[in-house]
Amino acid sequence: MADEIWRWDAGRIAKAVGGREISAREAVSSCMERMHAVNPALNAVTLELSEQALAGAAAVDAAIARGEAPGPLAGVPVTIKQNVDQAGCPTSNGVVAFEKVVATEDSPVVANWKAAGALVIGRTNCPAFSVRWNTGNDLFGQTYNPWSRAHTPGGSSGGASAAVAAGIGPLAHGNDLGGSVRYPAYACGIVGLRPSFGRVPAFNPTAPAERPMCTQMMSVQGPLARTVADIRLGLAAMAARDPRDPWWVEAPLDGPAPAKPIRVAVITDPADLGECPQHPDVLAAVRKAAAWLSAAGYAVEEVKTPGFTRAARLWGTLLGNEIRVLMLKTIEAEGDADVRTAVHGMIDAEPVLGVDQYMASIADRTRLVREWFLFLERYPLVLSPVSAEPPFAHGFDTRTPERMHEVLRAQTPQAALPLLGLPGIAVPTGIANGLPTGVQIMAGRFREDLCLDAAAAIEARAGVFTPIDPRG
Repeated sequence: MADEIWRWDAGRIAKAVGGREISAREAVSSCMERMHAVNPALNAVTLELSEQALAGAAAVDAAIARGEAPGPLAGVPVTIKQNVDQAGCPTSNGVVAFEKVVATEDSPVVANWKAAGALVIGRTNCPAFSVRWNTGNDLFGQTYNPWSRAHTPGGSSGGASAAVAAGIGPLAHGNDLGGSVRYPAYACGIVGLRPSFGRVPAFNPTAPAERPMCTQMMSVQGPLARTVADIRLGLAAMAARDPRDPWWVEAPLDGPAPAKPIRVAVITDPADLGECPQHPDVLAAVRKAAAWLSAAGYAVEEVKTPGFTRAARLWGTLLGNEIRVLMLKTIEAEGDADVRTAVHGMIDAEPVLGVDQYMASIADRTRLVREWFLFLERYPLVLSPVSAEPPFAHGFDTRTPERMHEVLRAQTPQAALPLLGLPGIAVPTGIANGLPTGVQIMAGRFREDLCLDAAAAIEARAGVFTPIDPRG
């Protein structure tokens, strides 16, 4: 039926459950049936949690029957990426050696969604150590894009994006250190938000040590969904305070209104995008989105910006050195062949920094952040590609070092934002040659609301392209 519950948005499900139009059990059962129908072709969900989800649904339905106020995600089936702690589940992070690392408590993002009434129906796949833009590993195998089995679903939240695009729950958790929410959303034709650093609390109790400093500052938790409205709903629920994260900031979800019309800077110059030529389909998507924003009342201009190139290069240098010093030995010992190849392709060309150079590079980050903060005072929004290329075919990051360097340049818009600590959203714009197209919208710190408003204006004209049945 065209109106089966698994097709519904999260907002509609929560409203229907809260209003006793449907039960939480019906919502979970519908999405579980969809999972059983499509997941064998996708390998997006690696751990089914139907028993726990149905027990949670019964508790939600009982609370509503008692007259208790439902949470904003009451009865909404969601998935959680397997690299964050969820009580009773392995935090495998796609690594065979971590298969039996079972969490005894929930990470903040899981706890927050559960507190809002969400029901976790499964855990989603990621690459080993969550450090690739493709999702596959020796523990669970390759995840496939619902649009094309020949193309990546993105990474590292590729299981999350494939699940949402195919109708396995309207809302999914992901995290983003260098595009791991935005790129999978782009590849699968859905919406993905990277919040500002400090917006959503994060902590993994199973972690044996704290993460390196720059990795801490650049990694965030974020939602993936089929609609912008559901992203807004998911963000509000996951952003609640958790004292385990000392970086969390109590910032309002809606900031002061900028002067109208809101100015939008458009980035298409290859010099600002990693010196990388943009594919014609990529440029067409940006031009189309710019026109839609202009028609919606935004003042859209192609102007000189601080650019993404320097920020992306510094991201690669800092992250590459932290991986080399603190993670590489474990990746080489415990990682699969593909992750070892991909990681070496990413970091081998990065200069080896001494302590003084590392500290100077962190200081240089402040200069780049300041430049962008000043620019965003004049142009509160920035429109750009998500990637210089359409979704990559499988094998793109393991073929040759030269190809990996091309990939890194293509992904410049994704790498820049984590270095700057700023929010960005990937929103679809259409389909070209059978694959999704989309754009990235960036705003100032804690101005996710501006990103969401602009993305909604694009969505209103582009439409919503999922859920879809998996294709060959």
